Amino acid sequence: MTEPRRLAVIGAGPAGLTAALAAASRGVRVTLVDSAPQAGGQFYRQTAPGLGARRPQALHHQWSTWERLRDGLAAHIAAGRVTHLTDHHVWFVERQSGTTATATIAATATASDIAQGVGSFAVHALLGPEQEEPVTVHADAVLLATGGYEKVLPFPGWTLPGVVTAGGAQAMLKGGLVLPGRTAVVAGTGPLLLPVAVGLASAGAKVAALVESADPRAFVRHARVLAAHPAKLAEGARYAAELARHGVRAQVRSTVVAAHGTSRLEAVTVAALDGDGRIRPGTERRIPCDTLAVGHGMLPHTDLAEALGCRLDGVAVAVDDEQRTEVPGVWAAGEATGIGGAALAVAEGRIAGLSIAARLDSRTPERSSYASAAKVRAGLREFFAAVDTVCVPPARWAEQVTDDTVVCRCEEVPASAIREAVDELGAGDVRTVKLLTRAGMGWCQGRMCGPAVAGLARCPETPSRRPFARPVPLGVLAREPGEPS
Repeated sequence: MTEPRRLAVIGAGPAGLTAALAAASRGVRVTLVDSAPQAGGQFYRQTAPGLGARRPQALHHQWSTWERLRDGLAAHIAAGRVTHLTDHHVWFVERQSGTTATATIAATATASDIAQGVGSFAVHALLGPEQEEPVTVHADAVLLATGGYEKVLPFPGWTLPGVVTAGGAQAMLKGGLVLPGRTAVVAGTGPLLLPVAVGLASAGAKVAALVESADPRAFVRHARVLAAHPAKLAEGARYAAELARHGVRAQVRSTVVAAHGTSRLEAVTVAALDGDGRIRPGTERRIPCDTLAVGHGMLPHTDLAEALGCRLDGVAVAVDDEQRTEVPGVWAAGEATGIGGAALAVAEGRIAGLSIAARLDSRTPERSSYASAAKVRAGLREFFAAVDTVCVPPARWAEQVTDDTVVCRCEEVPASAIREAVDELGAGDVRTVKLLTRAGMGWCQGRMCGPAVAGLARCPETPSRRPFARPVPLGVLAREPGEPS
């Protein structure tokens, strides 16, 4: 009997879990690699077991979907069809040709496999909190379900203790049952702000204001698309009702101008925006608070995809109808292919898992097997495309960034240095600004400050083409292949 084909799934959120279950149920041996201690990703982030949460479902919605994924994963692990590697931080995925793959690869790809989009891969990860122990997973195909991360644009005072990302506040609540503060302002733009504000208020925090820079009236232009998704509209209505019940005041077409405090956050100033995205003079209002949860949308994690040579469509990984990238043997699903929430990630994950199982068996997948998921995918992509056109940061946000505002927190680069690089030294792209100022050279490698640097430099943000997805100890890189750690 031939060995079962092997799939490495990177990321155990809704997309990765759904793909792993779909592929494993069709005979594929799956290794699920994730950096978190428990499956679920950010959307289904689980409370630490030692905290003894009695009603974890109170912190989530779509809980029945999570129960199905959780129980399915446990069943496949028990049957030996899925191996779940937690606390494994993937830093590189290596492509290996079918003729040179090492003996540790379960099955070598054939010429037919390559034509079907199958190769041989080595997934390199670092294990544990110190991220120093190297681990390599060999597979015949790879699914990138790496999720997304928050976009936060700078403003005076944004580095004060007490200023957190909206998703960070949600992670503290879900993962640690911890409130980031007692009086919070939730600000920025995008659909994430609503559940964060409701979650904080329900957990006992006073939410002094929800500040959204978008104009809700702009959704009227997308009435047809929105009407096709009554469940999403009902979800939004429920959040709005919860905010009203907790007495949370919503300010739309407004933004945070500055955060104030000495050793930590004490207040924020918010102001209304005009039609051009500028601050309307005289509308500034100071709100006392000890927490500001702020976010300006989400961006896909594409580091691994870029290093593999996958084509990007804008800021997301480009995929075909089967969720295949342009690199043979590599699929992508979930937020990495475009921000759209858990339901879209589940649909894409199912399509990817079924496609992988068929292609690894040298077959073309039957479209009827994922027709319903494809329909959900098409509808939700259209829905979130409409949301993305409305929920955008203020067009003139950079005008509010003072010269002494730190933009790159890792390297402590102020806005004045970036403006000097452009206006006086002639920098015309993000890379040149980086070389002249060190903005983006720190631990996060520009993931946090990249959009801000591009906006202040008045130039497009371009892919960074990093060779590795995260910092790697030199000792790991110096080891010979196969050398024990």
